[in-house]
Amino acid sequence: MTSAAPDHTRNRADALPKSWNPGEVEAEMYERWVAAGYFTADPTSSKPGYSIVLPPPNVTGNLHMGHALDHTLMDLLARRKRMQGYEVLWLPGMDHAGIATQTVVEKQLAVDGKTKEDFGRELFIQKVWDWKHESGGAIQWQMRALGDSVDWSRDRFTMDDGLSRAVQTMFKRLFDAGLIYRAERLVNWSPELRTAISDIEVKYEDVDGELVSLRYGSLRDDEPHVIVATTRVETMLGDTAVAVHPEDPRYQALIGNTLEHPITGRQIPVIADDYVDPEFGSGAVKITPAHDPNDFEMGLRHNLPMPTIMDERARITGTGTEFDGMDRFEARVKVRERLADEGRVVAEKRPYQHSVGHSERSGEAIEPRLSMQWWVKVESLAKAAGDAVRGGDTVIHPTSQEPRWFDWVDDMHDWCISRQLWWGHRIPIWYGPEGEIICVGPDESAPEGWVQDPDVLDTWFSSGLWPFSTMGWPDNSAELEKFYPTSVLVTGYDILFFWVARMMMFGTYVAEDHVITAGKDGARQVPFKDVFLHGLIRDQHGKKMSKSRGNGIDPLEWINAYGADALRFTLARGAQPGGDLSVGEPHALASRSFVTKLFNATKFALMNGARPGELPDRAALTDADLWILDRLDAVRAEVDAAFDAYEFGKACEALYHFAWDELCDWYLELSKVQFAADDARAESTRTVLGSVLDSVLRLLHPVIPFVTESLWRALTGADSIVVADWPQACGHATDQGAAQRISDTQRLITEIRRFRSDQGLADKQKVAAKVIGLSAAGLAELERSIADLARLTAPGAGFAATASVEVRLSGATVTVELDTSGTVDLVAERRRLEKDLAAAEKELAATTAKLGNEAFLAKAPEPVVDKIRNRRDVAAAEVERIGARLAELSGK
Repeated sequence: MTSAAPDHTRNRADALPKSWNPGEVEAEMYERWVAAGYFTADPTSSKPGYSIVLPPPNVTGNLHMGHALDHTLMDLLARRKRMQGYEVLWLPGMDHAGIATQTVVEKQLAVDGKTKEDFGRELFIQKVWDWKHESGGAIQWQMRALGDSVDWSRDRFTMDDGLSRAVQTMFKRLFDAGLIYRAERLVNWSPELRTAISDIEVKYEDVDGELVSLRYGSLRDDEPHVIVATTRVETMLGDTAVAVHPEDPRYQALIGNTLEHPITGRQIPVIADDYVDPEFGSGAVKITPAHDPNDFEMGLRHNLPMPTIMDERARITGTGTEFDGMDRFEARVKVRERLADEGRVVAEKRPYQHSVGHSERSGEAIEPRLSMQWWVKVESLAKAAGDAVRGGDTVIHPTSQEPRWFDWVDDMHDWCISRQLWWGHRIPIWYGPEGEIICVGPDESAPEGWVQDPDVLDTWFSSGLWPFSTMGWPDNSAELEKFYPTSVLVTGYDILFFWVARMMMFGTYVAEDHVITAGKDGARQVPFKDVFLHGLIRDQHGKKMSKSRGNGIDPLEWINAYGADALRFTLARGAQPGGDLSVGEPHALASRSFVTKLFNATKFALMNGARPGELPDRAALTDADLWILDRLDAVRAEVDAAFDAYEFGKACEALYHFAWDELCDWYLELSKVQFAADDARAESTRTVLGSVLDSVLRLLHPVIPFVTESLWRALTGADSIVVADWPQACGHATDQGAAQRISDTQRLITEIRRFRSDQGLADKQKVAAKVIGLSAAGLAELERSIADLARLTAPGAGFAATASVEVRLSGATVTVELDTSGTVDLVAERRRLEKDLAAAEKELAATTAKLGNEAFLAKAPEPVVDKIRNRRDVAAAEVERIGARLAELSGK
């Protein structure tokens, strides 16, 4: 029986739905937050600034689980800092995604049999803009579904006017400083897209190919010759040398001499280079500098010719052979056939599995190709990026990722920044009629009659400026003054090099800019103070998610099925610095159950009049009250420490177990007894329960914003938890006595419940019992709670104990005598126990037999044997326990 609750509190409980149905409230709730301006940052605020820039998703993209994890963690950080009193800017935006977006539009044109050339550059670019306005940016409404608290008023796009100005400014500064140059180098080439592509857009796959061993030089064994093996026979048309190790005794006589090329008839030298592994294959390798990265480096070292034998579509060209005009794969077959006819194919291995780079966009095998491109000289930029981490200006979490960072930035190669596309930031280089070259800045114009370079910049160039270009750089702005450098970058460790390194290089390069250093904090050297790197999302079996495995999860499907809060809690609970996380349906179901538990607990509390308020003097509180308040304070401190260290999973685990195990499973049950006590006790309990729920909802809000908003508004009557204060320490020392008494109470109730279960009593069945020793144990005031939670009733006339259990507590031993006569269906109980006994005996026999098998023991690993021993011991204990219970029942 509960005390009557105030009407206004009952109205709040009635305002909540019967059950939590996220699909009915989340969208409306999110738009209310946006309309209220809760997410809009004010750079003129006196609050300390805190900022995050969203890693810009591609305009062509959709929300995948990696995005959902990124966004959940960033939103968690932003919401918590907002509640802690910071002026928070979480800046959203999208990347123009040059290759991906151009490909989408070209495919649309192809449906009508058209190509971009049919429209010309300007009209085609307009068509891309039209597509962007009509179909691009689907991910933005998906971000709303997830609950992202971004400042939509500052939404940016990497090709909007402000960012274009920043790109031109950075290019010109680097060009004028001699850090951008044009040169012919080897690049990853996409024959289908007809452009260079970045390393991140190359995915390596194991394919079944062929390994062909070819004979160079004479066909006579007693005349100079070498045998080389290759998986790409067609590239031998561009061979300009054969290389051997300088100390390989087999080839000493050949080094410095030449061999006739088997098809072209050119004389090619035999060179010596330490790169060659004399133990691999024949110890000799063919060198094609224009079509292999390692061969290119060797070509530079030995000043070899570098003929390009494929055009931009990967067709053989310029060799003067019958293979000119053939596709590379057709030529591979035809060249091998001709060499075989001439007796030069010594051996063939087919299939031969090897790793081949493929274009992520088109799916084709990429072609290493010598090409004239624009490059960034990275040595000084990379050093500054490395020094920023070494000096502690930027801290990488976890620190275990630092060696990877230094491996990359300390050995970085110059960066190819040009792409042979139409969609993107056009390279601001212009050519005069006499071959003159100028770089044109954003406030400059080229001389009349000059022609602009046709290439565009790598998408990573503009996204590398993202932390400061989005805030107005190169112009001064209130946003730069307030929010730069940004507070933290959240991203996966898999793009530590491709994106993070570029932002660090550009951010440290502009550190001396008067706009960047204008803040009162003095010189600002880095684009972000912290870098939090999370791992990859895997399926529940630990497998990497991929289309080929069919084990990917659409986060929107989970949102529709379980709600955004359940998805967010699943991801945050599994997120630890640098660690991969496995997720599956069971995890989502568990998170949904947690949300439901929280909803039901709060509704129960409201129905019983719980509300936050000024807590009574601690001397007036019960042990249960003191215990839950002290536990809340300890958990708050644990959660704060974990969030500050980016240990999201640890914080979520602490909140989960406190809310479920301690608040719901124990304090709520103990509060039922207190609600039924005198008015003062009931009123005090309402305040304690309401205040604890108030804090728990606020602590959980950054992770599960929707349900906490609904519950907190009902609990407090306030406008929104989004702008509520973050919970603070209570300022009281833990009452160790109350904590010990509640711990003893929990142990006693748990042991009684376990004993009841062993006796075959139903969970809700009440049993007459005498509890002896509570006063000695210091639990006399908790007697009513113990009886209620253990389903015990006071012994009546004629009470006769038929069973008893002793529980040793911290202060004394408590004995519980129970009268179970008439409470157990002896026939049903014997039947159940006999079934359990048979299963235990079967397990005992099987494990004993295995452990007695010498042949098995000789082969089985020790951990396996230990596991079987453990199973045997457990089975033996079960046989003994069940046997004793059956013997006990036989006397009844």
